[in-house]
Amino acid sequence: MKKYNKIVLAGGNGYLGTVLANFYRHEANQVIILSRKPAASNENIKTVFWDGQNEGDWTKVLDNADMLINLCGKNVNCRYTEKNKKEIIASRVVPTALLGKVIGKLSHPPKLWINITSATIYRHAEDCAQDDYTGQIGSGFSVDVCKQWEKTFFDTVTPATRKIALRMGIVLGASDGVFPRLHNLVKFGLGGKQGNGKQYVSWIHERDVAGITQFLLEHNELDGVINCTAPQAIQNSDLMLSIRKSCRSLIGLPAPGWLLEIGALLIGTETELILKSRWVTPKRLLDAGYTFKYVTAPQAVDKIISSQ
Repeated sequence: MKKYNKIVLAGGNGYLGTVLANFYRHEANQVIILSRKPAASNENIKTVFWDGQNEGDWTKVLDNADMLINLCGKNVNCRYTEKNKKEIIASRVVPTALLGKVIGKLSHPPKLWINITSATIYRHAEDCAQDDYTGQIGSGFSVDVCKQWEKTFFDTVTPATRKIALRMGIVLGASDGVFPRLHNLVKFGLGGKQGNGKQYVSWIHERDVAGITQFLLEHNELDGVINCTAPQAIQNSDLMLSIRKSCRSLIGLPAPGWLLEIGALLIGTETELILKSRWVTPKRLLDAGYTFKYVTAPQAVDKIISSQ
């Protein structure tokens, strides 16, 4: 007998959606992925088509769901052109508003709706950690995206559905996301500090992401904004050192800021993704009693590399 009836993952065909689907396949009778791309069913994981913009047959899957997790959003790993800016915002705001509209009409809506947002909403911080009670909101395009996204989420009227904006740090795992790219840099002797290396990285192991969503599902007293990062952020230079140590790599050439600017231009991204100091702490989760499986980055890095 499984613990849950149905878990729905909107936009769940990417890296994090795959992590969550594989976790909940053992916990729920059904895992439904709402996706623009058709996919064959895989045991109790089923993909249902939606376009993220319009109501349709997909709305039925939300009925009687234990939890909806919304993962929609265009990858921010691109240049911030006006066209890309509009797409980044619309890809988050439009599906969020649509889900809220649909949930508001259901007789048996999801008990919990988690919107995966971003810890980048906080200011560049090298002086102190930003928690979910008193953290200071930053400025700039990426922060504006988060603010619009969360406003749309909390403005939806869903009286029978508890809502949590989960401000996610950088997710570390072996199969995809940031870690394989950092690992490759180390393999090629380029795994030194990036910029001055003092910027903090607020990270979270993929296994804790899944564990936290389940913890939130079980704790009905929690709602609103919650930070989803490991308790101990790490400076960029120390993170790269920990990867080099795990790989037994002696050489790690640094990448100064001016070189990152050129590289970002060449590969079509923004240096902010690397150079912004995100020092975020999950105070509400810790206060509520969540026990992290991976507290320090070196511990997580060792586990990821040893499992490959």
